[in-house]
Amino acid sequence: MESKREDNVQHFLNLIQKSRRGKFKVYIGMSAGVGKTFRMLQETHSLLKNGIDVKIGYIETHNRKETHDLLEGLPLVPRRKLFYKGKELEEMDVQAIISLRPEVVIVDELAHTNIEGSKNEKRWQDVFEILEAGINVISAVNIQHIESLNEEIKYITGIEVKERIPDSVLAQADEVVNIDLTADELITRLKEGKIYRTEKIEMALKNFFKSEHILQLRELALKEVASQVERKVEIEVPKNKGSRHEKFMACISSNEETAKKVIRKTARLANYYNSSKWYVLYVQLPRESADKIPLDKQRHLINNFKLATELGAEVIKIEHTKIAKAIIEQAENKGITTVCIGKPRMNLMKIILSTNAFKELLNKLSSSEIDLIILS
Repeated sequence: MESKREDNVQHFLNLIQKSRRGKFKVYIGMSAGVGKTFRMLQETHSLLKNGIDVKIGYIETHNRKETHDLLEGLPLVPRRKLFYKGKELEEMDVQAIISLRPEVVIVDELAHTNIEGSKNEKRWQDVFEILEAGINVISAVNIQHIESLNEEIKYITGIEVKERIPDSVLAQADEVVNIDLTADELITRLKEGKIYRTEKIEMALKNFFKSEHILQLRELALKEVASQVERKVEIEVPKNKGSRHEKFMACISSNEETAKKVIRKTARLANYYNSSKWYVLYVQLPRESADKIPLDKQRHLINNFKLATELGAEVIKIEHTKIAKAIIEQAENKGITTVCIGKPRMNLMKIILSTNAFKELLNKLSSSEIDLIILS
């Protein structure tokens, strides 16, 4: 009874904190040049006409004339100047924005990495600080900057995007709006010089701006927004009694690349099914104890635990002699509905030798109604 009362109190406190926090709107697009910044500035003008106190916290026009012209008449918060490696650079002045307390602030380039020495490492962290101060934020990001899509983006474009935001950032948005163009429209804009300078156009057409790349990125952007809408429905529309609440657990090894892929793909599944909690399990075998495992594998594990945490997972690290048994125990203990594992990279003999362990895992999971997903 006491526990239930405490839960009710905590729920009420969460509602109070949520009401005090600013609202967060994100424009998302498939690539540079679709018009996210342009749309944000159009919205700024509309808000000003309606008597809303709105200010530009940070905007990046990339010298696009039609976008730059929209800055005319808009109130800008002066940027903070910093010296880094002998150069004067500029960053968004978070403290000035909080001191001014506008109703709405526009913050572009959500995935931006701040200059070394800044209070926060990433701009999305600056945005969260502004939201906590009760100020509403409108921001923008491209689909390729979402952490759990990193492998997929690299596969599509051949480029590994370095600046990324955790999926949890979008999950906390009150509204996510897709800025959409067809592949032909985007390529036309590029050829007309509306995205990059003339000398960069030909290179862009041969690489990132290939029609097939744009179509795949467009599909990812549309799916992401659809998944955000579905999450909002899950949260705000009453659920039917007896509906199954999905709980995912990713099982990883000390193999760096396989583990990364399993973590990111499980994060996407947890995100899609609006799973409030998901887990990453690492079972440390005796041969992988701290005094036996190579230093490079230890470092990979630490990096993967960090990635899992950034994507919203709870990391479970346990010592055990049998991987299958450890997975089953943890799945039952945490009420897991779906276990995700990587496709084994083994030769035929190793697969045959480990058949019993795998068979034990399959039998136990099937009898307990826990789904098993083998990720490529």
